[in-house]
Amino acid sequence: MTVRYPRPLRPGDRVGITSPSSGVPKELRGRLDVAVGDLQARGYEVVVGRCMDGDGHLSAPAADRAAELMDMLTDPAVRAVVPPWGGETAIDLVPLLDWDRLRAAEPTWLVGWSDISTVATPLTLLTGTATVHGNNLMDTPYRAPEGLLTWLDIVAAPQGRPFAQTPPGRYRSTGWDDYRAHPDVRDLTLDTPGRWTRLDGDADVDVEGRLIGGCIETLVNLAGTPYLDVASFARSSAPEGLLVYVEACEDNAYTICRNLHGMRLAGFFDAANAVLVGRTKAPDGRTLTQHEAVLDALGSLNVPIVADVECGHVPPYMPIVNGARGRVVHTATRSELTQILG
Repeated sequence: MTVRYPRPLRPGDRVGITSPSSGVPKELRGRLDVAVGDLQARGYEVVVGRCMDGDGHLSAPAADRAAELMDMLTDPAVRAVVPPWGGETAIDLVPLLDWDRLRAAEPTWLVGWSDISTVATPLTLLTGTATVHGNNLMDTPYRAPEGLLTWLDIVAAPQGRPFAQTPPGRYRSTGWDDYRAHPDVRDLTLDTPGRWTRLDGDADVDVEGRLIGGCIETLVNLAGTPYLDVASFARSSAPEGLLVYVEACEDNAYTICRNLHGMRLAGFFDAANAVLVGRTKAPDGRTLTQHEAVLDALGSLNVPIVADVECGHVPPYMPIVNGARGRVVHTATRSELTQILG
């Protein structure tokens, strides 16, 4: 199966907004309006779907959310679909999506992270369509720190031309911005120094492979099912091997350790040339840190494991394209992820 890349986004293209998981509460609609306005300012036509209700943990019944997502992903006029953010139970959409129809449709960008991994990662694995992990719609107004790109930069990038991202050396240690009081906030507060950390040793890392991954807490529930058959994807689409990335949202170290063990047993890491692990604020256990949890579960892979990467629930955000060819370099003086859509 050849990886399919949606064509680069151009001014005049249509961007669809829907909530496959959680919608937007009324008190946060101001931030939604700012984000939509930013897309329009770039020249994109924006269509906001019906599945946006934020009163509960889901924006609409599963059948409605699945139908709206399907409509947007298969509409030739919609060139990108960007949810406002993640949520909790997008897994209920997975058996309702028409995967054959998605495989036959012209590829459309699906952008998102957290619970959106539940849909985006299977979309790449089952249909070969590249998807973007990073920068949900509500994150879009933030300016990217030096060295990083936004999802808008990536979906507009020419195919075949490499683009590199380097960590800014700082991250946000506090909570989220108050969108109620400041719906137009654009500057990320990065208040703590931090760099990538190799967990399995101190030798330099320079390794290539095709990128795939997502949020541990959501993907673990698909492990061992046809929707997360990474081993088959590697055989058909990545004979060169994979760069697998994972990130923890909130589960404690013991739970993350169990989840990663389960994903490894299900073949999620079988073709990994290296593993990237997102920086997390999830709690350590009394006798096990988050870093130790990763090593306990994945150390036996005998591949480089690089942690504290900007691909998770701790700002800033380093968007990663599922299906892209990648190269990760990590030394005492340099950390860089290069991606090629091709």
